[in-house]
Amino acid sequence: MRAAVPCRACLSGEDLDWLGGGRSVSLALDLPTTVEVVPGETTEVAAADDWPAQVWTFLRGRLPGLTPRPPAVRVRSQAPPASGLSSSTALIVALFRAFAEAGSPPGERVPEGSIVQWAYEFEFARFNGGGMDHLAVAEGGALLLDGRERGLPRVRERLEFPDDWRVVVVDSGTRKDTRDHIRTVRAQLAAGDPDLAAYRAEADRASAAAWAALRGRDHEALGAAMARAHAAMRDFQGMSTPLLEELRSLALRAAGLPLKVSGAGGGGSLVGVCRAADAPGVVARLAEALRGPHPGARVIPARAAPGSRSRRADVRI
Repeated sequence: MRAAVPCRACLSGEDLDWLGGGRSVSLALDLPTTVEVVPGETTEVAAADDWPAQVWTFLRGRLPGLTPRPPAVRVRSQAPPASGLSSSTALIVALFRAFAEAGSPPGERVPEGSIVQWAYEFEFARFNGGGMDHLAVAEGGALLLDGRERGLPRVRERLEFPDDWRVVVVDSGTRKDTRDHIRTVRAQLAAGDPDLAAYRAEADRASAAAWAALRGRDHEALGAAMARAHAAMRDFQGMSTPLLEELRSLALRAAGLPLKVSGAGGGGSLVGVCRAADAPGVVARLAEALRGPHPGARVIPARAAPGSRSRRADVRI
């Protein structure tokens, strides 16, 4: 039994999914996290950061008949950890899918909507964040989301990412801290911080521009909109770092590729979009430029994960 879930890049609108009153643009990336249930083996319910054990405990309160101890699992991920690409949410959604399948009677399946809702509730209780990531990795494709202060955001529109485009991920090699970031932004919200208000307005406009570029299949306009979203993150919310800015400048000089930090910032990964035909050259030039001054960074070429559930990787037995 196996569940494979893509990660996600945020093209614009970090935090707007839970601040409310703004739009975000997410894109699922085919860098999956895979959870495989090991038949006949169980694990102890132990540490608080043991996600398989904690997800199993959560499900025991919703699915009758589950054993006290969760089945053993093997986990693999193609996405770098703590990099702003929601690999942790991908893991949690994959665990919910695999465990719900393992604990359901033969011929019955927990609806996908319940899986996404439960995964959101599970993470919200721990991090107090939003639901963009859960929808993004579960739905696939590109999503335009309307934020809500509590609960999953509303999916306003869905699009398939153009087949002749590629996403270039630059992993900075530095980790981000989502928990501290969310606490800081919630304090800003409570205090009526003007910088946060300015960020929300500018990020919303950048999201509108990014979605228009996706609908028009204009990757240069998308790059400009993502750069605008990054500038709002950096200038109003301090979500960039000197290293990330240096990597952005290097990418523009070496490959003409505009990059945007994905996720809460303070580290993690940057993402850019180029034509598929140009991707090998862009990746090679970036890797060569990084080799000397930034040996801890790496370039990861990626495809978008499809949005159709009939084509998306899902639970398989």
